[in-house]
Order: sequence, then structure tokens, then C-alpha cells
Amino acid sequence: MKKFTTSPAQETAFTVSQLNRQIQQLLEASLPWILVEGEISNLAKPGSGHWYFSLKDDRAQIRCAMFKSKNSAVRFQPKDGDKVRLRARVTFYGPRGDCQLSVEGMESAGEGALQQAFERLKNSLQAEGLFSPEHKKALPVQPERVAIITSPVGAAVRDMIIAFRRRFPLTELTILPSLVQGQDAAKNILKQLNRADDSGYFDAIILGRGGGSLEDLWSFNDEALARRIFQATTPIVSAVGHETDFTIADFVADVRAATPTAAAELLSPDKAQLIRQITQQESQLTRRMSRILEQSQQQLDFMIKRIRHPKERIDQQQNQLDQLKRRLQQSLERTIQQHKVKTQNLEHRLQKSTPARRIEQNKEKLRDIDARLALALNNTLTSKQTSFARLIDKLNLVSPLNTLSRGYAIASKDKQVIRSVNEIEKGDSIKVRVQDGEIDCTVAGTKAIG
Repeated sequence: MKKFTTSPAQETAFTVSQLNRQIQQLLEASLPWILVEGEISNLAKPGSGHWYFSLKDDRAQIRCAMFKSKNSAVRFQPKDGDKVRLRARVTFYGPRGDCQLSVEGMESAGEGALQQAFERLKNSLQAEGLFSPEHKKALPVQPERVAIITSPVGAAVRDMIIAFRRRFPLTELTILPSLVQGQDAAKNILKQLNRADDSGYFDAIILGRGGGSLEDLWSFNDEALARRIFQATTPIVSAVGHETDFTIADFVADVRAATPTAAAELLSPDKAQLIRQITQQESQLTRRMSRILEQSQQQLDFMIKRIRHPKERIDQQQNQLDQLKRRLQQSLERTIQQHKVKTQNLEHRLQKSTPARRIEQNKEKLRDIDARLALALNNTLTSKQTSFARLIDKLNLVSPLNTLSRGYAIASKDKQVIRSVNEIEKGDSIKVRVQDGEIDCTVAGTKAIG
């Protein structure tokens, strides 16, 4: 970098371009990004879409430029006298020797505190569970009555009405007018919400308004309103601002719509789609009816073929009757014949079983039994006689009488056979049995032998 010196011999002069370039480098290197607050003045919005204005306070001002690619993100429409906070780079425009700010972002000067309050309330309600998905109510598929709480004038209400009329004009719309911006707006909205939800008349409720700054939308960040939305029994759609705008009502509501028009589209069936569905169902119904008619016609043709002249039916039934008669006659004849045979068999068996025949048969059996009994008795007697003779012969062989016939005698005393001389004494009376009688004896003496 070139510097001024006190020696005229070494002094080098800058051109204006060089000087401005040095100034630009110094400024942009030392102040790359800054936040600055002030009041807008001399705001210009040419057809190019860029914004040019001055930012001033009570002592000084600086020129500012905000190009179209950046100002499209600003959520409010600035005007002269607005106090704003800018995020910008300090630039130096060499050709004119002007110092200016190249603005990257703009917000209302009061939005910083509002944003902090917004975040605090959001975090508190979220911790309580007011944003939890399980508390969200499902929207009706085809609501018949919808309440719209919004400003009765402005683009938002007009866009919603147009969307409903375009998509499904049968939906009954009730506009509940309310302030949507300002000090009393939150109370106004809460009053209308109580009125709509307590009535139980509506199938859904829309809370809506157009876009704006955080300050413009602040009535929808009211805590009392948020809690009433959470307690509502009617499904609620929040349609506040543009797609980039978020409010506490958006988080608590059952459904958040990016825009008021989008809310209307959420709650209104697509008429064209319904017509297409009806047309398809009509075609399907027509085809089904055609198939049913064809099947019915076929069944009718089949039934017609089955229909006969009464005489044919009578003749057919007469033939069937004759056949049944023949079959009955044959059956009766077979039955009678079977009974005849059975009767003859019974008679034959009865003849064989008459009392006279039974008596004759029994007599014959008796005669046979008598003959067999006489023969058996005779055989038994002969056998017994033979056995008796053998026993007599055996008895005679051991009989004492047979012994006596050979000259032996049996002595007894007091009817007891004397077997030893020791059984008697001299003078005893004894009997001696011989073959033809007994002898009474007196013992003269005894003598032992051997």
C-alpha cells in the first residue's frame, strides 16, 4: 500500500480510481458483515425489483441497496419511516465515490424481541404437549359446513371463497369477521373461535389471514388463543400468512395450511375429481347393469325353453301315473305271492307239529326207550349175578364155615372168640362151634403148647 511522505522528492500522487479502490479494499476488509438499525427514507422500488433507500438516524444517513434476489425473502412491505434492522456488507462504489450498504436481510426493528417471545412461548407449549401429533384431529373428508374466522375484507377471505366455489360449491361457508392485526385482534379471534366451536354446527374451522411481518401476525401467537385451539372439539386448520410464515396457531392447530387458499383446498373436495369419479362409477354401474341384464335375459330364455304346454305336462304326468300303477300292481302281486309261499311253509311246519304226530313220535321214542331199558336192565342183572357169584366164591374161600366143614371148630367165651389158653381158666363155660351146631363145654383145664 502506498503512503504519503513528507519528502516532496519521494511523494507519489494517487489517481482518483486508485484512491477509491484503496478505500474500497479497506472498508470491505475491516467491515465484512454488520448489523445496523435505523429509519428508512427515500425508498425507491423501480421495475427491476431492486430496492434503493437511505438508512438514517437523528444525526446521519447512509445509502442502501437491496437487490431482488434478497428482498423477496422479506416478510413485510417496508415504507418510509419504518424502523428496521439490516444485515449488510459495507461497499464503496468507486465511479461515484459513494459508500453504501449492500443489504442481505431486513426485519422490523421490533422483531428481535418478538422473535424471542415467540420462541419462549413455543418451547413452553411444546413441553406441555400442545403440539403433539396424537392430539391432532383428522379433517372431515367432505365437510358440509365450514366456518372461516378472518378479516371480512382483503385478499385472504376472497381467495378462500373463490377456492371453495371453484372446487366444491356445495360447501356451506360462514364468515365470522374478526380483526387479524392489532392490539384487540387476539381477543376478537378468540371470541369468534368460542362462538364457532361451542355451536357444534360446523364440521371444520379455518383461522386465516394474509402474509405480513412477525408483528403483523402476532395476534396468532397469543397463548390464550393457542390453548383454546388445543381444547376445541371441532377440527381447526391454521392458514396464517405465506408458506414461510409460522405462528403458534400453526403448531397447535390440527392442520397447518401454507396459505389461506391451501386451507380451502384441504377442506373442499375437488369438483373435477369428484365428477371424474362419478363418471367412472357411472360407467362401472352401466357395465354391471348390462351384465346383469344379459344374465337375466339368458335366464329368461332358459326358463322359456323349460316352459311346456299344459297338455304335455298332463300327458307326461299320466304316463308317470300309469308307470306307477304298473309298478304298484307288480309290487302287490309279488307281496301276495311271497305271503302265499310263507303261509304254505307255515302250514307244512304246523302239520309236522300237530299233537297227534307229536304223541306218536313220543310213543315211538318211549317204546324205543323201554326196549333199551329192558335190555340194559337184563345186561345189568346178568353182570351183577356174575359178579355176585364171583364174590360168593371168594367169600367161601375165606368163610369160617368152610373151615368148619373140614373138621375145625371155633371156641368162644362170652361171644368172644378164644384165641389163646390165657383167655380162659379152669371151670369156665365156653361154646364150641362146629359145622352143624354149637357145643356147651366146661373147661377142665388148660395146657399151653409150644
